[in-house]
Amino acid sequence: MLRELVFNSDLMAGGWVVAAILGLSSVMWMLILDRYIFLTRSVKAHSESTLEHWRRQHSTKTQINRRLRSGLTHAYHEKLSSGIGTIQVITAILPLLGLLGTVSGMIKTFEVMTVFGTGNVRGMAEGISQALITTMAGLFTALSGMYFASNLQGRIEDETEKLTECLCLDHEQELRTRQSRRTKS
Repeated sequence: MLRELVFNSDLMAGGWVVAAILGLSSVMWMLILDRYIFLTRSVKAHSESTLEHWRRQHSTKTQINRRLRSGLTHAYHEKLSSGIGTIQVITAILPLLGLLGTVSGMIKTFEVMTVFGTGNVRGMAEGISQALITTMAGLFTALSGMYFASNLQGRIEDETEKLTECLCLDHEQELRTRQSRRTKS
């Protein structure tokens, strides 16, 4: 049923280019869903483990703490951003595939016009249909990918900022605790 729906539809008038667009966009959507699932389920545990690492490793020296905080924040950001670059690359490739389909559809149209002249409207329509469908498919999938990649990037930046604030607050609290111990002694 699904096979008939996909392969016998007007969508497949775009030919192999639409199949490539569908395949690439499927990979893109799997990566997008993976990042959203990770951000909703695992980010808190990863944040807590980073904070625990900070508490075990921080020093009395400010320079060392600054570097440790920077390294932990960078590692945290990299963990959250895993796959975002691939999503962005796929998003950039999809409209180019649509353009490729447009060019091949127009070549098909001109071939029909060369052989039959303008009398074979059905043959010309097939090439124009391929051109329009591939353009639409490439642009639609790229635009949706751009939106979600941008949304994910914003969420990742927010989570990284929250972690950085927690590390700074934890450090300030530790300094206050040390000062109060010194004044009591």
